[in-house]
Amino acid sequence: MKKGVFCIVCIAAVFALTACSVRKKEMEKIRDIEFTVMGEEEIPEELAGKIAEAEMKEFKITYMDQGSLYIARGYGEKATTGYSVEVKECYETADGLYIHTELLGPSKEEKVARKKMNPYVAVRLSATDKHVIFE
Repeated sequence: MKKGVFCIVCIAAVFALTACSVRKKEMEKIRDIEFTVMGEEEIPEELAGKIAEAEMKEFKITYMDQGSLYIARGYGEKATTGYSVEVKECYETADGLYIHTELLGPSKEEKVARKKMNPYVAVRLSATDKHVIFE
């Protein structure tokens, strides 16, 4: 009985380790993706509506329109001004398109107001059929 359980555990471990190594190969960067950070006035109306609906909480939105892919990432409501969102990286792998964003808080030198804000970033890039993965 104990030998059977030990064999099952060993087989499961082999499969788990094999799956990890395959996943690592798929995550290798093929190339960086060029993108444009969009100003509020440049965002398509339908996407702007989706952002407005979601902006009180964290959100991750993708939207396709006329040969362009739009990606929006928001960090929810903040109690003061001075926050911004930076796109650290955007690249393609064999299994998808990765976008890494970061919420930046107000600097120590910056004067902030006690006014709620909803920091987000929206970018435009060429349309792709690859799945978008937010980091």
